[in-house]
Amino acid sequence: MKENINVGIVGTGLYIPDNKMTAKEISEKTKGNWTEEAIKTKLGIIEKPIAGKEDGTQEMGAKAALDVLNETKIDPKDIDLILCMGEEWKEYPLTTSGIYIQEKINATNAWAIDLQQRCCTTVAAMKIAKDMMIANEDINTVLIAGGYRNGDFVDYSDPNMSMMYNLSAGGGAIILKKNYNRNILLGTHIMSDGSLSRDAGVELGGTVNPLTKDNVDEAYKSLRILRPKHMKDRLNKVSMKNWIKCIDKAFEKSNISKDELGYLDVLHFKYSMHKYMLELLGLNENQSIYLNNYGHMGQVDQILSLHLAIKKQKIKEGTIISMIAAGIGYAWAANVIKWGSVS
Repeated sequence: MKENINVGIVGTGLYIPDNKMTAKEISEKTKGNWTEEAIKTKLGIIEKPIAGKEDGTQEMGAKAALDVLNETKIDPKDIDLILCMGEEWKEYPLTTSGIYIQEKINATNAWAIDLQQRCCTTVAAMKIAKDMMIANEDINTVLIAGGYRNGDFVDYSDPNMSMMYNLSAGGGAIILKKNYNRNILLGTHIMSDGSLSRDAGVELGGTVNPLTKDNVDEAYKSLRILRPKHMKDRLNKVSMKNWIKCIDKAFEKSNISKDELGYLDVLHFKYSMHKYMLELLGLNENQSIYLNNYGHMGQVDQILSLHLAIKKQKIKEGTIISMIAAGIGYAWAANVIKWGSVS
């Protein structure tokens, strides 16, 4: 019976580039707008990985997928579906990243599709994977993987962009399996607000403002807050409220009290916000990981945080985890995971 199906996390994989950008280097690129100390203490960035010459978005996703296969010993031929959560900024526009990953890992029995909800994509992809496994008898093992390097577009001399100075690079992968009876993905809740859909994005290079010989240099640094006042005012009004609603609803759907939350799997943002979120949820700093040596790897953050927490033994048998995410557009998401064996 479908109501008896559970979906569990088999394992995670990562690819982190060797190249690093330090707080000092970020400070220098802001041309005096931000000091090195402020980058570290206010924005919460000690250093962050940045892409090297060979670190394409699709390639990093494929390397993370190979890592999770190595970690879990899953046969790639047992993968039924690949959901790529990697970004649209990639090696070749209009190529399908999930299909590239499928080929690189030899998942010859899978089919693949790309998903996109900016930094919410991993949480959304996990919900989609679970729902598809429950609905389809022939989907039993799903790989979610992708890469991220949107930091390429950041203009550090633009003071409006300070919220994106943390954008870094890397790849992440996670495998979900039907009736795994461990590490169960429970409820998820996702919200989006269309009034913010064009408040941030790459301004030059699309069909509205195409690349030309005159704007090409500017275009590659044109990730911008397009409507700064509107975005700030709207986020101040709804963002935290929406996030808390997502968390509350995810726990409600999971039939678990929010008081049982033991680990907050959260994206990187400024330190004061990280601390405030923990306090709001009644958690201490040992019940999360602040990614100040990684920056914000977009939708890879949730996989990175989970991966690090397992290695550091912050997550144990019975730990209740909530992954939370937010992405420009704007979207908010939260899920609940019960780690360990099904009781």
